[in-house]
Amino acid sequence: MRVITGSARGRRLETLEGEDVRPTTDRIKEAVFSIIQFQTEGRRFLDLFAGSGQMGIEALSRGAKEAVFVDNAKKSVETVKRNLKATKLEIGAKVFQADFRSFLSMNSQPFDIAFLDPPYRTGTLGDALAQVCAHMNDTGVIIAENPLDEDLSENYGDFVRDRQYRYGKIKITTYRHKDFL
Repeated sequence: MRVITGSARGRRLETLEGEDVRPTTDRIKEAVFSIIQFQTEGRRFLDLFAGSGQMGIEALSRGAKEAVFVDNAKKSVETVKRNLKATKLEIGAKVFQADFRSFLSMNSQPFDIAFLDPPYRTGTLGDALAQVCAHMNDTGVIIAENPLDEDLSENYGDFVRDRQYRYGKIKITTYRHKDFL
């Protein structure tokens, strides 16, 4: 796993080991950042269910003003911090070890981009989407990664499904505010 482009381009990132871990592939990461390529610079990025932190790190490398990393697992949070240090992107980062619900309940600043990739087939993604939409700027985009056989609603709050992309057994779904489609 590596940073694709930007200030930390080519830097290798540490990954997590184990059965519960499923890092986003470079192919999916490239696809996500192609979708939001002109929307990243100067923006506030949420990497919910951060894992190794590669999505938020990629956003910072591409000029995001701030990336917030949230993961419930201590090992994940430690890995995110090591990866931020290795890429020299710590200044624009905030890292939280918390359940997504706890984090969102204390968050007061809206996000421009949110990336959600929770454990598959647990029902967590739908719950997280329903809560994240209340923490987004109206002009923002929510990006969800999930397996093809896991269905998502057409809308969550004021955010409506914009597009879906298929990559093998994975799909990426973007949601945008109904007034900005």
